[in-house]
Amino acid sequence: MDIAILPSTLLLTLLLSVGLFFFIRASTKDRIEKAQLVSEQDEAALMSQLKEYFRSRSYRVAAVDQEQNQVTFEGFVRPSRFLAVFLTLLAFAGLACLSLVLALLFPDSSQLFPAIVLLSPLSGLFYWKKAGRLEKVSLKIELNQSEQRSSSGITVIAHRDELAELQRALQLKAGD
Repeated sequence: MDIAILPSTLLLTLLLSVGLFFFIRASTKDRIEKAQLVSEQDEAALMSQLKEYFRSRSYRVAAVDQEQNQVTFEGFVRPSRFLAVFLTLLAFAGLACLSLVLALLFPDSSQLFPAIVLLSPLSGLFYWKKAGRLEKVSLKIELNQSEQRSSSGITVIAHRDELAELQRALQLKAGD
């Protein structure tokens, strides 16, 4: 094989391995966002609907601030089995490619490099340990009075997936 091909292939494989490492690490990152949502319902009906929604998703009321009309819910978010297996398979493929390139580059030690793929379950284990955590959702409800109608504005601080599901389930509109 051409001498320039193997080092450049190793460089590209190492760059892809770095990307894979950061992808696996990012799978456990908190993605907390703040959103302004609007509902046509009055404050009392909306609050009971929100409590029922979070109760059905295994959240519990952690704190209530009557003065600021703010409620904090918390619940344990379990890691995804699918994602743990998926990350393990991605790590297996990436480490297999790296071991193949290293075996081609260093043929004298080629029997040792396939053992690198035995590290792939560590990515699934890493995800499993870090992804299961206590999530908090903070809600603040404000009544918006206008000439035509009244609506309730909600300021929500939560994980972006939880925000999307809340908006979909309760048919809330994005505010300003």
